[in-house]
Amino acid sequence: MGTEILTSRDELYVRQQRELAELFGFETRNKYGIYAKDKTQVGFAAEQQKGVLGFLVRQVLGHWRSFEVTFFGPDRQPLFKAVHPFRFFFQRLEVFTTDGRLVGALQQRFGVLTKKFDVEDASGRAVMEMRSGLFKIWSFPFTKGGQEVAKIEKKWGGALTEIFTDKDNFRVSWGPGVTPDERLLVLAAAVFVDLQYFEAKGEGGALNLLSE
Repeated sequence: MGTEILTSRDELYVRQQRELAELFGFETRNKYGIYAKDKTQVGFAAEQQKGVLGFLVRQVLGHWRSFEVTFFGPDRQPLFKAVHPFRFFFQRLEVFTTDGRLVGALQQRFGVLTKKFDVEDASGRAVMEMRSGLFKIWSFPFTKGGQEVAKIEKKWGGALTEIFTDKDNFRVSWGPGVTPDERLLVLAAAVFVDLQYFEAKGEGGALNLLSE
């Protein structure tokens, strides 16, 4: 079973799996379930940095830290991985297949009250752009040549969930003309969006949305 189980679908739902420690303000290792429209689980993703050191780094550095997220199929076989190098500014997420082939990357760009990043192919060429304005904090559209071809939408989880935990749900959808590699990059972008813009809680999370 390969990445086709993910890239052959027009939409997927990415749901963060909450842990009890998040209720007390601690950042835990991020884990996500990936579901089809009919609620069948077709995969999952998990941050690989474990142990006491990983826990401490998450508390201190948050989304700036270096980390690796592996995406698995429903049979728990790894499909691809996303690697985030340590950066204070202009965050980057690089996506690789299990045999080490670079699929592409997500590169954050400068924006004043606007969330921006480019989707790059393996050669570093920008093949899609994501631009989300100040008043569209829940929607992340991807465009090619000015036409929207994909979108990530954060789904509201309820007041208590949004204030006290990082339990985020995202709908990922693609239109025609998006290649399988580009679909993997957009799917990885759902995790990138969560960690970059929604990982911090309370007031910090709001500042994170406005300052990027």
